[in-house]
Amino acid sequence: MSAQAAALITVADMSGAVEGSTELSFKPGAIRPGSYTFDVGLRKGSAGSTLLIFQTIALPLVFAPSPSRAVIKGGTHVKLSPPADYIKDVFLPAISRFGIKIDFKNPVKGYYPIGKGEIEAAITPSAALSPVDLTKRGRLLTLKVISRVSNLPLSIAERQLKAALGRLKGFDAEGVLEEAPSIGRGTFVFILADFNDIKAGFSALGERGKRAEAVGSEAAEGFLKYMARDGACDPHLGDQIALCMALAKGRSAITTTEVTSHLLTNIHVIEKFLPVRFSIEGDLGKPGRVEA
Repeated sequence: MSAQAAALITVADMSGAVEGSTELSFKPGAIRPGSYTFDVGLRKGSAGSTLLIFQTIALPLVFAPSPSRAVIKGGTHVKLSPPADYIKDVFLPAISRFGIKIDFKNPVKGYYPIGKGEIEAAITPSAALSPVDLTKRGRLLTLKVISRVSNLPLSIAERQLKAALGRLKGFDAEGVLEEAPSIGRGTFVFILADFNDIKAGFSALGERGKRAEAVGSEAAEGFLKYMARDGACDPHLGDQIALCMALAKGRSAITTTEVTSHLLTNIHVIEKFLPVRFSIEGDLGKPGRVEA
């Protein structure tokens, strides 16, 4: 679906975008702004990530000649992809520093296995991206813990929240309970840390057989690990903004609490397509610094 979405917005000549394919041919044309709708579960029921599709098309549409709007249906809070909360509260504020303006909403949550959630994005064109320096956090201003359930007892969210706040003793954390609209059932914890110079996010998903207390503790552990290390970007943000760094007009620099395999892979692929070279300081799994 990501390949098909990219082909549609660039009027691409594409082949091989089918399940089981071992080769993809993609020859893009001009970026075409417009109003788009993509449904991951249209061909067959799926909770495939709407956010990965969004990240595929958002940056190209930033360089379109006029505004665009995208509605994407499917999974919004699923494994192996950023949740909608992270995109809205961490990723988009970070890339706004490059001069990117995207309005984002998640009116319906979508969980595994049903999906059927929805995200909406309004993308404003930008002539050029400015370089950024995301090397310092600054002081921790606020810490919010959101514990959410959809079509499940609120007591589950209460247990998640209690466990998370219990692990965060010593921090002035605000706890929020939510019951969110969804076709399916799911639970989720999201911790948003707002610093002077950056935002960081940490999350955990509930699933059958996983205790609510484990969900809350898992999200809290992510935040505590971040706080115990040096670096501005949380472990997921670095690889997600690497392409913006490569396209910005000037030298950008970030620090991260963890050099991940995702970060190294994205850099490797970007350097195959663009005339840019990244410099990386730090070992895999350790804090590091990246410039481009």
